[in-house]
Amino acid sequence: MRILFSGQSYYRKDNGQAVFMIRLADGLVAAGHEVMALAPSEKGLADRDVMNGVVVQTVPALHIGHNLNITAFSDSLVDAALEEFNPDIVHIQDHLFLNRTVLRSARRRGIRVVGTNHFLPNNWSNNLYIPRSVQGVVHKAMWYNMLEVFNQLDAATTPTETAVAILRKQDIRIPVKAISCGVNQDEFYPRSNWDPALMRRRYRLARDRAVLLYVGRVDREKGLDDLVDAAEKLVDEPIQFAIAGKGMYRDMLMEQVSNRGLTHVVAFPGYVPSEDLPLLVNSCDAFIMPSAQELQSIATLEAMSCAKPVLAANARALPELVEHGVNGYLFKPFNAASVAGIVQLFLSKRQRWEEMGLAGLEKARPHHLSNTIQRYVEWYESVIGRSLLTRTLQPEQRVHLSAG
Repeated sequence: MRILFSGQSYYRKDNGQAVFMIRLADGLVAAGHEVMALAPSEKGLADRDVMNGVVVQTVPALHIGHNLNITAFSDSLVDAALEEFNPDIVHIQDHLFLNRTVLRSARRRGIRVVGTNHFLPNNWSNNLYIPRSVQGVVHKAMWYNMLEVFNQLDAATTPTETAVAILRKQDIRIPVKAISCGVNQDEFYPRSNWDPALMRRRYRLARDRAVLLYVGRVDREKGLDDLVDAAEKLVDEPIQFAIAGKGMYRDMLMEQVSNRGLTHVVAFPGYVPSEDLPLLVNSCDAFIMPSAQELQSIATLEAMSCAKPVLAANARALPELVEHGVNGYLFKPFNAASVAGIVQLFLSKRQRWEEMGLAGLEKARPHHLSNTIQRYVEWYESVIGRSLLTRTLQPEQRVHLSAG
């Protein structure tokens, strides 16, 4: 099968959408399929490369911040790529500029187009500092803009049943299926003989405290203010929050931590390269995810696959991964006192840390990346088969098929 991916940020690895697309594309190539990826150019100018067997064609782009860019003069390049590659199916990852062009070009050729939704309006409005008084109106407009694209697709996926329910509340009119983003459990697994002091020393983390690790974008919507506020309540506890990653909000958080005298409780290891990440996760005592806007959270799955307990916000899809008291604990979102209380509860249950980690590992096993790749192959084949069938049906029969 020939699959063409298109997304806003293929070349990046600090972005959940990009991580998902890269891993799925690489996995499909390893399974014997042909894959091309279209993405805005990191350097602004069009280029072509081959990465792990995936043909990556970038298009001219103007970068305007917060994982957003405008692709300019890309119509002819997109047309040429589709003409040359002649995919069996096109898989878009968002509803933004490039994918609107890809959708138009694919439709002109009669190629089936599907999409995966990673979008929530809150992630944008929080970073753009949109006042709460107008967020309702702005979010409605954002959903309208997204559905304008996605309702033209043949089908869509999103990582969890929670995310499916969110889309169905927004009047999506195409079939939607939950397929996990998956986790590479050949990389993320428990290292029983690993000495955590090695990674803690490399990333300047405490060796005499319980380290609670966050990995991801350090942006405003991730709820990291709650960790800093909780740290102020935990200054006398033997813990350290390690906020790993990069993002627009990192400098502001670091300034807060310094001004409040919390540098011994909150550390900033910076961006962690992929070869170090599984080892760093194995070197912490628990993983913490304060974001209230997760449609799944690949980083949380990675920590669970390393048999680490997880402390997470009781919001969106995180409760699908974390069962309170079983493989970790859930705290109230946007509530530093709740974060602090859950951290203290976790510290008091040290004898259960290994048990909770193993429970998380069992919960993570069905999310093996190989399962995700197989489910996507089956989904692509079903969509291609369905679209061949619908061309022969009467309009009323098509409505019935779509509803099913």
